[in-house]
Amino acid sequence: MKNLLVLVRHGESIWNKKNLFTGWKDVDLTTRGIEEAHAAGKNLKARGITFDIAFTSKLIRAQKTLTIMLEELGQTGLETIEEQALNERNYGDLTGLNKDDAREKWGEEQVHIWRRSFDIPPPGGESLKDTAERVLPYFRQKILPVVLSGKSVLVAAHGNSLRALIMELDNLERDEVTKLNLATGAPIIYELDENGQPISKSE
Repeated sequence: MKNLLVLVRHGESIWNKKNLFTGWKDVDLTTRGIEEAHAAGKNLKARGITFDIAFTSKLIRAQKTLTIMLEELGQTGLETIEEQALNERNYGDLTGLNKDDAREKWGEEQVHIWRRSFDIPPPGGESLKDTAERVLPYFRQKILPVVLSGKSVLVAAHGNSLRALIMELDNLERDEVTKLNLATGAPIIYELDENGQPISKSE
């Protein structure tokens, strides 16, 4: 397929497992996360997909997921661009807190608003709207033109940075994207037309 864009959320991280708000904290993958990354690479290899270039964030959990996937694909030397704009949402004062402890401190309703509203950030952090405002310009300027040149592009990033991309690609409303949950280590495969609109989407 031409004009191929594959999005993958990193495998399970140590703080995912501990139910902590992670954000920009640079934490590694768990054993399960490593296994998920291997499975994602094998999944794409079984479909006969290879890539011309890859993009990832500045955080080790996404970079390591990408490295493992490329090993499975036999593409360890692939050109890879690391970009802070693809980082996870910054959770500010919530970073490092257990989600249950945060609910006890601020209340269930307030933490739910911070986690799931579109434009209300936690103290010192980013909302999903803020995240989209750094992810989408980078996508439009640096990633999409490569895809539209006929290339196959792999993006290994994070739940919220990828939700921002999917909001754009799938033309989701604000309330739709706030309900969107992405599994760790599960490729989402888009084929785009010449205008950057999805022709097909598979998981």
